[in-house]
Amino acid sequence: MNFTKLVGAHVSTLGGVHHSISHAHHIGGTALALSLRSQRRWESPALDQAHVQLFKERAVEHGYGAHTVLPHGSYLVNLGNPDKAKREKSYVAFLDELRRCEQLGLKLYNFHPGSTVGACTIEESIEYIATCINRAHEETKQMICVLENMVTEFITIALLDPTLLAGAGHVIGSKFEELGEIISRINRVLESAWIHVIRLQPKNLGYDIRTPEAYRKTMALFANYIGFPFLRGLHLNDSKAPLGSRKDRHENIGKGLIGLEAFRMIMNDQRLNGIPFILETPLGEKNDLRVWKEEVELLYGLVETKEDG
Repeated sequence: MNFTKLVGAHVSTLGGVHHSISHAHHIGGTALALSLRSQRRWESPALDQAHVQLFKERAVEHGYGAHTVLPHGSYLVNLGNPDKAKREKSYVAFLDELRRCEQLGLKLYNFHPGSTVGACTIEESIEYIATCINRAHEETKQMICVLENMVTEFITIALLDPTLLAGAGHVIGSKFEELGEIISRINRVLESAWIHVIRLQPKNLGYDIRTPEAYRKTMALFANYIGFPFLRGLHLNDSKAPLGSRKDRHENIGKGLIGLEAFRMIMNDQRLNGIPFILETPLGEKNDLRVWKEEVELLYGLVETKEDG
């Protein structure tokens, strides 16, 4: 079947990057996300070239094109840090991941924009982020950097690297306006692949999508500040936390406080065709991939046909 919606999950690369394709195919996914290096360590070994070749072969075999794969960047990267040395350290890791994408023949790269770490203004941090992206564009070949909108505005505890994240810094990207400001600073070039893009994350941002009217209003805001041509992917999960809580607590589709109706609207919104939808739902204690397989089937079951009216 030729699906207009591309649904998958963030799958494991344990044992080699090529295994991500097999896992995605196993759950019936038509899209996938993966990590290209350690998410929580600065140093990471180079990709095994044999695994790179197997990744490409399996992607062709199972029909995963470059537009269906959305790698996720390291949580350590903070391009908005006002400390020049720390920002440069982040940039080196950022560029390394973009080049890993190129090795695999991919075009999309999803990352967290960054934070002020409480040491500069939001506007200054946005400028740092845009400058790094423009610099990376000069050092890569038509990669599409997918900015992730964030669940919370503030970070108060450094869970990963205290030297980078400590302090009550403003997390850039919790508001559509901030992402629009970054996009406005990206240098435009003739190749459309270099146009900057954004990822909409329907969670606890204060953006409501639970009812038809709320969904319409949120999408209108997105269109106003960003524009649907810039949307290159969605992360999907229900939520254990209420709207506006600023808490990122994932729940399985239809079992949380967002509700199944929101996902029905997403699956039938023609403006969202052809971009990867990535499940970020819990697999449970047994890490059972059947959970994702069932959720992929559930989401496709929400697609209305002409016969449905």
